[in-house]
Amino acid sequence: MATATSSLSNEWLRHAPKPRQLGPGEKWNVFLSYRSVNRPWVLNLYDVLRQQGHAVFIDQTELKAGDPLLDRIGEALAASQSGVLIWSKATADSRWVAREYGTLENQVDAKPGFCFVPIVLDGSGLPPMIATRIYLDFSFYPDGPNGGELLRLLHAIVGKALSAEAAQFAMEQDEAAQIAVVKINAAIRNGRPDRLIQLAKDGGLAWDTTPALACKAAEGLTKLKKNDEAIALLDSIRKRFPRAIRPKQLYALALARRDSGRDLDNAQELLAELYAQKERDPETLGIYARTWMDSYAKSKDIADLRQSRKLYAEAFERAPDDYYTGINAAAKSVLLGSPEDIAKADEYAAKVQGIVGTEPKEDDYWQSATVGEVFLIRRDYANAARVYQAAVDMAPKEIGSHESTWRQACRLMQKLNPTPADRNAVRKPFLHLPDCD
Repeated sequence: MATATSSLSNEWLRHAPKPRQLGPGEKWNVFLSYRSVNRPWVLNLYDVLRQQGHAVFIDQTELKAGDPLLDRIGEALAASQSGVLIWSKATADSRWVAREYGTLENQVDAKPGFCFVPIVLDGSGLPPMIATRIYLDFSFYPDGPNGGELLRLLHAIVGKALSAEAAQFAMEQDEAAQIAVVKINAAIRNGRPDRLIQLAKDGGLAWDTTPALACKAAEGLTKLKKNDEAIALLDSIRKRFPRAIRPKQLYALALARRDSGRDLDNAQELLAELYAQKERDPETLGIYARTWMDSYAKSKDIADLRQSRKLYAEAFERAPDDYYTGINAAAKSVLLGSPEDIAKADEYAAKVQGIVGTEPKEDDYWQSATVGEVFLIRRDYANAARVYQAAVDMAPKEIGSHESTWRQACRLMQKLNPTPADRNAVRKPFLHLPDCD
């Protein structure tokens, strides 16, 4: 197996161009411009580019709270060889696109050899202001860059055209990667952890190029409450892709969810190392914060709960359009329970509602569950029950996800004290699970 994997990796590297050498005043091969709603995808791209040897600027890992944002970003862009603008219809902010597009176009004019590459994630096409540029379409890769489009991106950021041989290879990889994604999605939807394990074992070039497919399979195992299997798979991914952040994040999350023996301590140790290494993107901060909440569940030490809220709040401050960290900052404020904290919870929840809206999102369990939790925190129990039911119905096999949502609802209701009728309404979508302790 090791020989076959090495051979496949060498085949990919034969077609992938190497990063350009950094010149005087240059610090970055690639500058990534994106909105936080697309962060999980971008984090996978960040991993892939670093794995290929590129120095990559991504604001949420390089900037810290209090930095003069425009100055620092301007400095980073001036020290970059290429810029990638990541767009999706979920971004839904034409003013942001216009600003970023103008900045990157100015860099093309100001710096000879600067490469500007737009990316579209969902087939929505670029806004009219950018539509005159050729873009790369990653709509078949919702979980991270892969396939032939990744090879085209690697060529674009160094300003090279694909050879005829590389173009043919890219087409073959598009087909292989798309088939792999379809099979993983089918296994998750059908509640088949055995199939996910077999797909990861069989592998192939699409699995060897980036950690995105294996991470998706591991997330599926966690959703299906197969934490041991997810941990085993993620451990192997961490070893194969030692520079990648996403496998480390998911590994720590799976450890925290399994919580057997020293799992929680090990998860916190890994996340503390990432934090010390300045890997402070909202995803890392969010998982780190979750482990402190797990510590609080055991210790009942209010300091652990405050540390959890602090990390979620830091993450939400870094990415104020990120609903995951925002809703958790709100929930931890409810649990802290003082009048000031309850007021802060409502403030956070109102901001999150501005991001996620008031209706369930089709085929997105976690965003839908977040909409329900916002209603719960704001004491709109009827709408909370309605949206929770829609979330459970759209992902009926994801028992692990249901359990996590219900546990959170239980904690919140202990502080919010709904009437018995309101509590029963919120309980109804989760009748397939044990009631609160």
